Amino acid sequence: MLTAGLDIGSRTIALVEWDGMHIVRKEVVFTGIDPLKKSQQLMAGKHYDASVATGYGRHLASVNTLANCVITEIKAYAVGAHQLFPDVRTILDIGGQDSKVIQVKPDGAVANFEMNDKCAAGTGRFLENMALALDLNIEQLGPHALEASGKGVVLSSMCTVFAESEVVSLIGRGEDSHSVALGIHQSIVNRVCAVVRRVGYHPRFVFAGGVALNPCMRQLIEHELKIPVSVPADPQIVGALGAAIQAANNLSGKKN
Repeated sequence: MLTAGLDIGSRTIALVEWDGMHIVRKEVVFTGIDPLKKSQQLMAGKHYDASVATGYGRHLASVNTLANCVITEIKAYAVGAHQLFPDVRTILDIGGQDSKVIQVKPDGAVANFEMNDKCAAGTGRFLENMALALDLNIEQLGPHALEASGKGVVLSSMCTVFAESEVVSLIGRGEDSHSVALGIHQSIVNRVCAVVRRVGYHPRFVFAGGVALNPCMRQLIEHELKIPVSVPADPQIVGALGAAIQAANNLSGKKN
């Protein structure tokens, strides 16, 4: 048996191939301006017994016969995180243009969740714009913030446009860029952790999505929530993994 999970996100597309026990193949590419073409290229020349799509572009995959069915990102992340961490109880996913907090039951089913897909503040796109304002690439931003010698500079706005202008002004008046970068991260963490508290959280706490690659975000979340944070080895494939496992469950008739 070979199944595929396709997670078509706003910034990246992830594909996971699953043989019923293990990940056979995993790949992450930038979404670009033609997500359908990128998805077709990822799956070209392969035969799958079943495939499931998730993410904001999941219906695009379904109508173009790349997937047998679709599931929400909430379910996909719950299934994927439960496979990687069977004792998971809380999932925080921060992606390119949305964020979600999911409370998980002991069997991996979703107990509660809250999703923000109306505003890019605090998402990967927000961090990309802030990095550009500081003349850094996105991979440099987290380590740069961790080099701050004191507290971060407090930002007055989380609106992407206004925050970018504010960062430029702060640097222009002589603020240390490390402290500004730390302030950017702290603003995001304050916003995200407010949602986490509303939903409720318990260990194990899993941090997934592209922003989980940022070491500063992980440290600040741990400090703010006073709870250990687990980051998967490949945090960008959790949704695709969940979709691939769901495809296998559909074949076997397993309910979850």
